[in-house]
Amino acid sequence: MELAKTSHSGHIPSMTSSTQRTPEKIPLPDSIRIRRSDDRGHINHGWLDARHSFSFGNYYDPDHMGFGSLRVINDDRIAPGKGFDMHPHSAMEIFTYIISGELEHRDSMGNGRIIKAGEFQYMSAGDGVMHSESNPSTEQSVHLLQIWITPNQSGGPPLYADMDTNALKKKNSLSLFASRDGRNGSQTMRQNAEIFFGHLESGAKPFVPPQSPFDQHYLHLIKGQLDLAGHTLHQGDAAMIHGATPGIVANEDAEFLYFNLSSTNQPQK
Repeated sequence: MELAKTSHSGHIPSMTSSTQRTPEKIPLPDSIRIRRSDDRGHINHGWLDARHSFSFGNYYDPDHMGFGSLRVINDDRIAPGKGFDMHPHSAMEIFTYIISGELEHRDSMGNGRIIKAGEFQYMSAGDGVMHSESNPSTEQSVHLLQIWITPNQSGGPPLYADMDTNALKKKNSLSLFASRDGRNGSQTMRQNAEIFFGHLESGAKPFVPPQSPFDQHYLHLIKGQLDLAGHTLHQGDAAMIHGATPGIVANEDAEFLYFNLSSTNQPQK
């Protein structure tokens, strides 16, 4: 699938509230923009039902080309026995988080594995790699998030890793999945960015992400319901944040991905 023309600026696009489920009486700070799930790009090929948070393939929206180094979040549901045939990538950090079901990975590096729900897959395309991703089940669809982050170095050998993140997950906290330095058991990536998994229980006190040197943050709600700055986020909704993130409250038990991103991509030395 051909990728739409990309931009790596830190620009926060304008948003619409046409699909907002309930009217919000509290104005959002200028530092936060919310994008509703139904406002994302949507394709349904029968075997693949996908929503694109940013321009991808045949979905092109110049106001949604990425956020910092975060280039793609595709919310994919793949039918039983279907998938993406072998195809090439280069110069991209590619992550896959399995929400439900299973995904079978094969690549030109010789890797082959079935990734299960709660597991996290990493592939650095580097100078170039071929891979396929398919649903090995004959009965159950697979639901996943495909994430692309632009690297801050050119080239390099392709890399592959996967990890069972269930043991890392903590309640009412952020659990680090990927980072530049690989600390705390996280997956090392070729970009100065961080990917966290958040799990907040309903009724827990407001959670404030710890301070960090990153000036941009992206929150993608996987399931449940959150309150951010007086606005309700539902499954598939996202928030783009400049500066400090305000306290997050779970109106229902919630799971989400939280990204720390730099506004500029400095070449790696």
